[in-house]
Amino acid sequence: MKPSQKILITIALMLTATTAMAHPGHAEGGFLSGLLHPLMGLDHLLAMAAIGFWSIRQSTVMKRGTPLFVIGGMLLGAVLAFSGLGLPFAEMGITLSVLVAGILIATLAKLPAVVGATLVGAFMICHGFAHGAEMPAGATLAAYMAGFSIATLGITLAGSGLGALLMKADNRITRGIGAALAVTGAVLAS
Repeated sequence: MKPSQKILITIALMLTATTAMAHPGHAEGGFLSGLLHPLMGLDHLLAMAAIGFWSIRQSTVMKRGTPLFVIGGMLLGAVLAFSGLGLPFAEMGITLSVLVAGILIATLAKLPAVVGATLVGAFMICHGFAHGAEMPAGATLAAYMAGFSIATLGITLAGSGLGALLMKADNRITRGIGAALAVTGAVLAS
């Protein structure tokens, strides 16, 4: 299969997720519920993939550290939710993560590692908060967190893989993907 065909198939699969369900009603249980949660909302799926995609053009610290920043932010956000603390801007932060990541990709922006890590962490705290707040009743906390951590890591690494594949391609493709993500984020925000 040609690289361009792989890219188109990957993009098509990423866009087949449903819109954000904010997110009750996933399969009951711990691990499976956690595993499915990031996959069931377009905003979560696109943000995590876009952050991985964007990180490939960043410094070595960001390329290697982004999966850790993503998981760390997710777990911190989930702990905030499990603790009963409020995060009133969480849904807006989730939506903005798609918009901002799209803009960063479209502009081929390179950020200092501290700024990039902070931005990724802040967005993922919002995502993690949503995951934690919507843990199904009766789910085992550790299993649920393991499930959404694995799914989140997989989505982020898939985005990184696509970004790495496109590093060799024309920048117009990358810019187009970023623009499409930014428009999607703007639509989700409205």
